[in-house]
Amino acid sequence: MAEANLTLVTEFLLIAFTEFPEWGPPLFLLFLSIYLLTLVGNLGMIIVIRVDRRLHSPMYFLLSHLSATDICYSSTTVPQVMAVLLECGAALSYARCAAQFFLFTFFGSIDCYLLALMAYDRYVAVCQPLLYVTIMTQRACLGFVAGAYVAGLFSALVRTVSAFSLSFCGNNEINFIFCDLPPLLKLSCGDSYTQEVVIIVFAIFVIPASMGVILVSYLFIIVAITRIRSVGGRAKTFSTCASHLTAVTLFFGTLIFMYLRDNSGQSSQGDRVVSVFYTAVIPMLNPLIYSLRNKEVKEAVGKILRRLKLC
Repeated sequence: MAEANLTLVTEFLLIAFTEFPEWGPPLFLLFLSIYLLTLVGNLGMIIVIRVDRRLHSPMYFLLSHLSATDICYSSTTVPQVMAVLLECGAALSYARCAAQFFLFTFFGSIDCYLLALMAYDRYVAVCQPLLYVTIMTQRACLGFVAGAYVAGLFSALVRTVSAFSLSFCGNNEINFIFCDLPPLLKLSCGDSYTQEVVIIVFAIFVIPASMGVILVSYLFIIVAITRIRSVGGRAKTFSTCASHLTAVTLFFGTLIFMYLRDNSGQSSQGDRVVSVFYTAVIPMLNPLIYSLRNKEVKEAVGKILRRLKLC
């Protein structure tokens, strides 16, 4: 009888920020500005890398894919957030919510793998400079990136099937800005142990595995830097890794807060702020991080701007 009285959910209502309707227009403008800056910044980074031959190296090849992934990653969620703000809530069908969850997980996983590959690239450049050209060949880079996409696709597919195999019943309101894992788990009813184990196992393969590669790579890099005698040499070597370290800290810090912690007793308001940071703000900041702290990128941008002025 108890199971017969359960009302299965066929659509989800996104109600984030609807408790403050007066915030709708200013927040809409804020998210629109962030999204436009994300598109301009990442597209600009891709164009600069493609145009300037000095940036045709493995590091910038990986960075161009990171920028492309960030555009897709942000486009999966931010337009939906703007729609919620305009309409003071939005209804998503079961299929649309599943599609958004799949794409968000897919591009998020690729981001993790690309950041790990960029750490490995820095390790080879610093610790094995004489073998760099031999190891980080164009064919190897294409293989690494293809592997990141395939692994991201497999991870997203398994996690989406597991998440949407759960039974959602009762209240179908998601007090969140998009269809993410924490609010979906809160809506689930019945026995979800098997699905949650599968989701957690694949989260371990994405986040901690990527972090493991990054930490080991930088451990060897730090050891190599300490062996450099000149202060200027150490500073120059470390500066080549500073941008990547900043991006890694921001991205993985927020992901760990959301996915690798105990969700009991946590406020949904705090979760919403963190989700905004890693879905909207970080993709916008990445081009700034890699351009402002990178002399080669700044020189390439200046060169392109001078050409445009002459035209």
